[in-house]
Amino acid sequence: MNPSVTSPEMTTPRVEGHLPARLFTKQSQALIYNYKEAAVQRMLDFDNVSQRDTPSVAGLIHPGAEGGFYKAFFGFKELVIPVYNSIADACESCPNADVFLNFASHRSAYQSSVKALNQPSIRTVVIIAEGVPENEARALIALAKKNNKVIIGPATVGGIQAGAFKIGNTAGTIDNIMACKLYRSGSVGFVSKSGGLSNEMYNVLSKNTDGIYEGIAIGGDAFPGSTLTDHALRFEKLLEVKMIVILGELGGWDEYGIVEALKSGQITKPVCAWVSGTVARIFPTEVQFGHAGAKSGGETESAEAKNAALKGAGAIVPSSFEDFANVIADTYGKLVAAGSVKPVEEPNPPELPLDFKTAVKAGKVRKPTSIISTICDDRGEELTYNGVPISNICQEQYNVGDVIGLLWFKRQLPAYASKFIEMCLKLTADHGPCVSGAHNTIVAARAGKDLVSSLVSGLLTIGPRFGGAIDDSARVFKEAYDRKLSPEEFVEGMKAKGKRIPGIGHLIKSADDIDKRVVILKNYSKEHFSSSQYLDYALEVEKYTLQKANNLILNVDGCIGVLFLDLLHSCGLFKKEEIEEIVNVGYLNGFFIVGRSIGLIGHALDQKRMRQPLYRHPWEDVLYDV
Repeated sequence: MNPSVTSPEMTTPRVEGHLPARLFTKQSQALIYNYKEAAVQRMLDFDNVSQRDTPSVAGLIHPGAEGGFYKAFFGFKELVIPVYNSIADACESCPNADVFLNFASHRSAYQSSVKALNQPSIRTVVIIAEGVPENEARALIALAKKNNKVIIGPATVGGIQAGAFKIGNTAGTIDNIMACKLYRSGSVGFVSKSGGLSNEMYNVLSKNTDGIYEGIAIGGDAFPGSTLTDHALRFEKLLEVKMIVILGELGGWDEYGIVEALKSGQITKPVCAWVSGTVARIFPTEVQFGHAGAKSGGETESAEAKNAALKGAGAIVPSSFEDFANVIADTYGKLVAAGSVKPVEEPNPPELPLDFKTAVKAGKVRKPTSIISTICDDRGEELTYNGVPISNICQEQYNVGDVIGLLWFKRQLPAYASKFIEMCLKLTADHGPCVSGAHNTIVAARAGKDLVSSLVSGLLTIGPRFGGAIDDSARVFKEAYDRKLSPEEFVEGMKAKGKRIPGIGHLIKSADDIDKRVVILKNYSKEHFSSSQYLDYALEVEKYTLQKANNLILNVDGCIGVLFLDLLHSCGLFKKEEIEEIVNVGYLNGFFIVGRSIGLIGHALDQKRMRQPLYRHPWEDVLYDV
């Protein structure tokens, strides 16, 4: 709800000068609401070149946060800045912070600013948001006056006391701060409505004077929390300020407050002033410029009328903005000649370290990488898999097998090879709820574990006895075939070592109850593969093992293993050494892991969908032999 405002329209300039003369010192600290990372770091970088002993940022306020800390750099050191959930908590924990920097949007700037203005430790509230409703802005002004507080803004970039304290993004980058010599104090008090033109004027003042002592951008809204006049009167009281520079704009009455202060003798220091917007006279109708308060309005609100009034009151007004720098230089020169200003002895500001990303981009540092990726690149406009843009991969002609080819084997595989991979995933996706992986997944899901935990519980059972035999079967069959061992020599040799043959044997299936998955794979290979040497050898081994037991058949793991060896030879894309590496590194078990994950996820979701209770194994299924 918008606040009710009982204060009358501000139709006359305020010249009472109720603001304290000194807003900031080299010890001033800020609490930043809805903080922006760039603004925080820029303030701390300014602290470093200004050789502050303590950081100007005391704490950050992020509504809804659960406390914690934010890391930033204070010179070469990393600084840990506390994050608070509320304004009250921040003020209680940081009683020395007297500046409240409000980055809230125009929708919530009023509520947060009211809370800050009611905090005893806060002296100055800076409101960055543009478009704060005028009745809310006026209510904030009334509250600030009642509580003897200062508002800068709304719609401001803030301000800066050279060499002491900087508000947020005021004065831009550190390069601009160094160029404008804002890291040390000058003798000019500057106030403007425009934040953008403030940056320009800091540059002008650094070239034509010894620089600013303090610069304030009051904001361009129709009802600023503090006015040009307020700050000009402050500068009059500051001994360090020897001359005042004012940059106004058409619209409103603020500049007439300075006229009255000059006429009444409240301001005695030299004032160089210019009111921008003289171009408005060439337009036939009222003109609205960039700021909410910059309307051409009536004659008295025009730039020409204001400039004439300022000049008539004793301000030094140029003939145009282009001549403003000359007027400033001439005024400053007279102060130096009179002995009112002594030349500033330039300090030697410390070197500001470059952020790592900036230094890398500028080619000033080199650092060894921690990780090497040769399969994908996510840095450009579009993610690529082994150089193929993701937009291509999402086209109809690409299947999951193609993606595995690119990411696992770094090759665009032939269509039949990609289809074989996809077939393997389909065939290994599930084998019922009773196998160990599915059983573990179901038990974990019924215990209330999340989907990832339930899936991992099942995947952890994959090994030599369940699904993990694809790599081993490819390895042992390849070794036996390459060594030209007969099926009998191979089988009896494994038996002599006391080892099972990976890929041979099934708990349920037998020669009389053939595993349809194996049949599908064998038929596909006969139709599409140019080589079947490893499959043929495995089938010869199967003939021998069936003489020992009817269930010692080539199972699906063994079939995938040997057929993949045939596939690698058939497609002609892999060297002998690469095939050795694929088998030894453990590529092939990946097919079972990816495929079976599909089924395990299905079982976990199935149990959660049915809201199955905690599983407990039945007593009657356990032989208790205690």
